[in-house]
Amino acid sequence: MASDAARRAVIVSGARTPFVRAFTDFTRMDSIALADAAVRGLLERTGLPGAQVQAIVWGGVILPSAAPNIAREIALDLRLDPGCEGYTVTRACASGLQAVTSAAAAIERGEYDIMIAGGSDSTSNAEVKLPQKLVHAGAPLALGKPKVKDYLSAAAQLAPFTDILPSRPKIAERTTGEVMGESAEKMARIHGIGRAEQDEFAARSHQRAAAAIASGRFDDEVLRVRTPEGVDIERDGLVRADTSVEKLAKLKPVFAKEGTVTAGNASPLTDGASAVLLMSEQKARELGYRPLAAFRSWSYISVDPTDQVLIGPAISMPRALDKAGMSLSDIDFVDIHEAFAAQTLSVLSALASDEWAKTRLDRDTAVGTVDIDKLNVHGGSVSLGHPFGATGARMVTTMANELARTGKNTALLGICAAGGIGASAVLERV
Repeated sequence: MASDAARRAVIVSGARTPFVRAFTDFTRMDSIALADAAVRGLLERTGLPGAQVQAIVWGGVILPSAAPNIAREIALDLRLDPGCEGYTVTRACASGLQAVTSAAAAIERGEYDIMIAGGSDSTSNAEVKLPQKLVHAGAPLALGKPKVKDYLSAAAQLAPFTDILPSRPKIAERTTGEVMGESAEKMARIHGIGRAEQDEFAARSHQRAAAAIASGRFDDEVLRVRTPEGVDIERDGLVRADTSVEKLAKLKPVFAKEGTVTAGNASPLTDGASAVLLMSEQKARELGYRPLAAFRSWSYISVDPTDQVLIGPAISMPRALDKAGMSLSDIDFVDIHEAFAAQTLSVLSALASDEWAKTRLDRDTAVGTVDIDKLNVHGGSVSLGHPFGATGARMVTTMANELARTGKNTALLGICAAGGIGASAVLERV
């Protein structure tokens, strides 16, 4: 987005851990360990000395309470230059993209020449929450020198089970209490997205991801990661090449008795990390790197979460196009985060709607119909999985690699996120 070509931030490379189902291969690796693996692998692949990294920006959703600034922990764990700065951002499921665009903006402002950005999340290691009554009752015991009567007094304040048992975080809106799957069901009803259409979309996501793996398309981005148990994980663990519409049709709805959202057409809980190496274009060329892509624009918006909490990309994508001075027909690849097939198809429906354009975008005609052959060409979150903070950086890496591989010019990214957030960016090949 910089007017000065020398100061333009470019994407030099990207790397990620395999994405695996929560509570499987990476159960003993928390968000920081996964982040370390991604950044270490990125540095090894690019041959960049760690001492040259000036700053890290990291995204995450389930941040560890003992060390929430994951970015700085990465720098310390990997023994980068002691002066390497690090800060962590969170914008729900758009956190990874936020980290990457924040780094790009910092480079273009002249603050740094070499940065790493990305994101990670470990659902397996989400911290359990103690009931507030238990915390308040136990606080005096932890702060002083309690006697037996103090323990008895604290226990008397608590009801059995309900005031004692911990709870895991829920994937639900704090303001409305609506679970994300319920949001997807609502969107499916509003936009007339049926079960068969969702299952067809999910099957295609798996088939395209499987084809990408088989053809080696992900070889440039997926790292081999050794777990604490000494097992090497080198492939995404959620992609099912044999997925079919017929198999998906046998699954029962999860969020409503007569609903359409199932475990098969929704993104699964996932562990993983993604990292992106960014430089000023001048610095990249000085060091002998061939840049892959740069940001033409980006856009972040918010909508009322009581309406359609996951519809944000249907606003942020056209705004990113407007900022880039482009239309949908100018775009070679469209990559939309697949939180749910229903949500992705609803966004596509809105983009193709004149009514949506008039009432929500203040324009006379629809943004346009997305060509299915240009959409999520290597699958998406339904098949690959969705480690919340990592997905945005994964999408940037995949699209930057695809632009470089094919010689095509532009890619449009769209991500929905909790709180009614929409996040988008336009990438262009360098």
